[in-house]
Amino acid sequence: MTVQRVESEKPLYIQVNPKDNMAIVVNAGGLPEGTVFRCGLKLLQNVPQGHKVALADLNPDEAIIRYGEIIGYAMRGIARGSRIDESLVRMPTPPQLLELSIASNLQQTIPPLEGYTFEGYLNEDGSVGSKNILGITTSVQCVAGVLNFAVKKIKEELLPRFPNVEDVIALTHTYGCGVAINAPDAIIPIRTIQNLAQNPNFGGELMVVGLGCEKLLPERIVPEGANDQIVTLQESHGFMPMVRSIMAMAEKRLDRLNSRKRMTCPASALVVGLQCGGSDAFSGVTANPAVGYAADLLVRAGATVLFSEVTEVRDAIHLLTPRAVNEDVGRALIREMDWYDDYLHRGSADRSANTTPGNKRGGLVNIVEKSLGSIVKSGTSPIAGVLSPGERATQKGLLFAATPASDFVCGTLQLASGINVQVFTTGRGTPYGLAAAPVIKVSTRNALAEQWNDLIDLNAGTIATGEATIEEVGWELFHLILDVASGNKRTWADHWGLHNDLALFNPAPVT
Repeated sequence: MTVQRVESEKPLYIQVNPKDNMAIVVNAGGLPEGTVFRCGLKLLQNVPQGHKVALADLNPDEAIIRYGEIIGYAMRGIARGSRIDESLVRMPTPPQLLELSIASNLQQTIPPLEGYTFEGYLNEDGSVGSKNILGITTSVQCVAGVLNFAVKKIKEELLPRFPNVEDVIALTHTYGCGVAINAPDAIIPIRTIQNLAQNPNFGGELMVVGLGCEKLLPERIVPEGANDQIVTLQESHGFMPMVRSIMAMAEKRLDRLNSRKRMTCPASALVVGLQCGGSDAFSGVTANPAVGYAADLLVRAGATVLFSEVTEVRDAIHLLTPRAVNEDVGRALIREMDWYDDYLHRGSADRSANTTPGNKRGGLVNIVEKSLGSIVKSGTSPIAGVLSPGERATQKGLLFAATPASDFVCGTLQLASGINVQVFTTGRGTPYGLAAAPVIKVSTRNALAEQWNDLIDLNAGTIATGEATIEEVGWELFHLILDVASGNKRTWADHWGLHNDLALFNPAPVT
């Protein structure tokens, strides 16, 4: 990556790869027409921060290259020094899934990273929690109001007696009835609900509140025969008896959770989810590369790392299948891409629907460029496995967990896959958070970190200005993950209680 800079007040641009025929402007506030860079490049127009400038004259239909890859073709001639916006870029076709190379570019074995630990809550099944929370699952949306009322009373009347329990949360959702429960794709929301209840941060204390007549019966969520873990509201005589029955069951679980203590656990017990939201043109050169470096450190330490978001992987899948550890994993990656292609086609949409107005204001011209910057979060480690939406991770290493790119849906599915910490990169800024797991927010730009100093946990914008390296920020993030998982540091989202609702992915019919 080339950063054109002299001093902080001088014009700066970033060219990621020597093959790139465009670069992005670094300076906060952008640069005006007539600005001359040290290399002699002169801007022919005003260029906002993060937006593109042509480094060479481009002919009509000539490839526009960033990250050393084609992100599109010039719609007309573009002069050197001109701004390149989305109106000038024609999207290329996506990589053909049947032509992809598989397991052909595996990195040489890197020595393990030993001796790193965190203070976590060891569960009976061997998983480790970074929090000690009572999570109360619902089998149907009908009971959400009652449960929310009960949780408020639990927090007010019971939780103060159990100081080692951090929180009580209601795992509410919009599924459970009025759905085609036996449709093939119904397995996705059903296993998501089942696996959400088993997130390691809940300490194995399963509790389900159901109504009694729903299609997703509570018995499908708990282990066979474990009816003592279910509260059925239709069996109660009135509203307050419903609330009291929920509180009585919760009290027993709070008592057991309260006896848990943090203990030293190896870093290999971490299950870290990686996600981005409000991405911009800096995402792929600052925050995401730093996260990728930290991901490699986690994998070397024996941890499990999940990266996701199918539509933000699809246009860069040709760079990922060669990293699959074997043919089966490569085929599983292709299977998930193909399934999502068909899913979008059924909805008369394609992957171009992914990019948001904020992405474009941040300098991203299309989903191809966004994807190339997104996959950098995965680092360089071999891809050891693939999870379908809502599946629980059962192996170590770098895994692709197939999810939509929606922040809320991806977060919900990663929780179901078992993450105990999430790392979330953002360029435009979002107060997103999860109640069930700490979310470490990483900014792509100095300006965002300064603007949102009480929402951003780590600033990677210093990479763009040359004040820090990808490796330095990656190591800083690695240590921050350990500190947050240990409870030694609190994320800003947790500090303010900024927690988004769960959002299930349900591609099956609603009846």
